[in-house]
Amino acid sequence: MKKNRWDDHHARRAREEKWLARSVYKLQEIDKKFRLIRKGDRLLDLGCYPGSWSQYGIKMVGPQGEVVGIDLTRTDRLSFPNFRFIKGDVLSLDLDRLVREVGPRDAVISDMAPQTTGIKLMDESRSMSLAKRAAEIALVILKKKGHFVCKVFEGEDLNPFRTEISAHFRQMRLFRPKAVRKGSREVYLVGLEFVK
Repeated sequence: MKKNRWDDHHARRAREEKWLARSVYKLQEIDKKFRLIRKGDRLLDLGCYPGSWSQYGIKMVGPQGEVVGIDLTRTDRLSFPNFRFIKGDVLSLDLDRLVREVGPRDAVISDMAPQTTGIKLMDESRSMSLAKRAAEIALVILKKKGHFVCKVFEGEDLNPFRTEISAHFRQMRLFRPKAVRKGSREVYLVGLEFVK
């Protein structure tokens, strides 16, 4: 029988621990290192499907907090009173409407990734478009001292983008969690304490 190359230690552990996807361990490690999510926080999860980041967020914010997830695909395995799903394309969201609907947030998290083509420059460009849009949303919806996390593929545009958005945060870090697959070019930008 052929072995599934995606069924690694993290995927098996996620199934055992009832997480919706192995990507939860990326956010968990980022959160433990940078202490992003606290009880009572209001989170926005961009590109939330299949739901493990929202699932982790719900656990961390507790019943007094709230998580709003946005994606084109509904994450129908999350039914918690403090979770709300908005079906939509992050790239074409009306930001004024989003601010009215979800209000200010303590953290904006994004694990969005493009459909990859295998063409390095095209994949990097698509990833950067998603990261820039995530940052644009974060800059209008974050509370003062709020936090921002987004996935981006490493490439020549990464450092200029990091420099550009770092002006809006007290600290900007680049981090590669252990759960990122070997050979993957994904890294996470972590913006700490939004300064408006």
